[in-house]
Amino acid sequence: MKPGTPSDATGLDATGVALADLFDLTPTSLWLEDYSRLRALFDTWREQGVADLRAFLEADSSRVAQCSACIRVLKVNRRTLEMYGARDFDELCAHLHIVLRDDMLEAHVDELVQMWSGSATFESKSVNYTLGGRRLDILLKGVMLPGHEASWDRVLVAIDDITALEDARRRVAASQQYAQGLFEHAPVSLWIEDFRRIKVLIDEVREQGITDFRTFTDVHPEFVERCMAEIVVLDVNRYTIDLFKADDKPSLLSRLPEVFRDDMRPHFREQLIELWEGRLFQQREVLNYSLDGSEVHLHLQFSVFPGHEQHWDLVLLALTDITARKKAEAYLEYLGKHDVLTKLKNRSFYVDELNRLERKGPFPVSAIIVDLNDLKTVNDQLGHAAGDALLRRAGEVLLKAIHKPYQAARIGGDEFAVLLPGANERETEVVAESIRQIVELNNQFYSGPKLSFSMGASTCDLGERIEDMLREADAAMYEDKRRHHAPEASTTAPRPVTTEDA
Repeated sequence: MKPGTPSDATGLDATGVALADLFDLTPTSLWLEDYSRLRALFDTWREQGVADLRAFLEADSSRVAQCSACIRVLKVNRRTLEMYGARDFDELCAHLHIVLRDDMLEAHVDELVQMWSGSATFESKSVNYTLGGRRLDILLKGVMLPGHEASWDRVLVAIDDITALEDARRRVAASQQYAQGLFEHAPVSLWIEDFRRIKVLIDEVREQGITDFRTFTDVHPEFVERCMAEIVVLDVNRYTIDLFKADDKPSLLSRLPEVFRDDMRPHFREQLIELWEGRLFQQREVLNYSLDGSEVHLHLQFSVFPGHEQHWDLVLLALTDITARKKAEAYLEYLGKHDVLTKLKNRSFYVDELNRLERKGPFPVSAIIVDLNDLKTVNDQLGHAAGDALLRRAGEVLLKAIHKPYQAARIGGDEFAVLLPGANERETEVVAESIRQIVELNNQFYSGPKLSFSMGASTCDLGERIEDMLREADAAMYEDKRRHHAPEASTTAPRPVTTEDA
């Protein structure tokens, strides 16, 4: 026999190995099968006008079973018997209904379609079962043996057990699904971002010899703006869409400039400074905006993913909504400085402001001391609810008349003070006149007890004591109050900078 001749009449290949032994001892499951009846069935269907085999089979699953019944197993090797837990060929063939079932249907359709299209080979991933019922994930490859392409009466099928590989793939898929589920359904806003361009920009600044990055961003605020524009958002979770009042993910991502604006810039600058210093995990409180324009206060946690420290191409941001907490803090701060009933500043603020003005001015500093007339009478005759209503009206008047940098405060039950930093006597008189006019308007819109103020004003210049100025204003207020209770005297005594509501 010449070298390269496949076999001789004794069934030996060129190396002298018996082909039957080679088939039987191959460590891959081998099946020698006869597909000739399947070929005849295909010919019949073609004659009946079948063109799309897949659609034809999927329309009636019994047709797939009809195809399977046409396949005859001629021989299997030892590895096949071991893999499927069969004692011998006859036992395996008697239980093929256990081996070939359930999940293999779709894969078998794929094989049939490949052969229908004229291919001499076919391949698929499928599921078989051992005779004991254990699931086997398999990779099946079939080839029509040379010389049998027309009749399909000799087809060699090789089956690899890929159960361990598929189990590993399923575990990875389950892990990915679990991670994706955690991401999508987390009760905080999660953002996956790409900071590669920002790292490039920062590295370019460093290469220019810049060492003080904070000063650099002071001088070049446009650099911060450019870095903000280079953020690439890769994904956000469902909570993020709800938090920022977006209809869906695309609408949020297309309107990010509405989310990151205004007060966000100084926070982002600090974030850049920390990145410059090598801090790849950061926490801070920031302010963003929802798409309806409302403020969203957030606790931000920023982290570069492990393994991505060199390029910052994968970054996780976790945003916890602290808007309610911020509102509560603001309200507590408000209560610490405001009188709840009148909405004016309270005595605590008044004392602190006096100390500040004493130290820093600006001078001259003026004050108007205001007393609400007849509050005790209203409380005694009409009840405290009526008295509280009168106090609220007093607050309305002073809030309307006083504007920053001036401040009005309730410093006692019926006593108020207006502090006017930088105001001289003439400017103080203008404010007092404004209060008088608004009192008159207020009385036109409210029924019941009339609102009436007694007022006294004074001014101190640099070098004079604010305490002495307040004492003079208080004395002038009491003088005006005496005139309120003795109106006949008001025509004979000169009026200081005070007022009385008619």
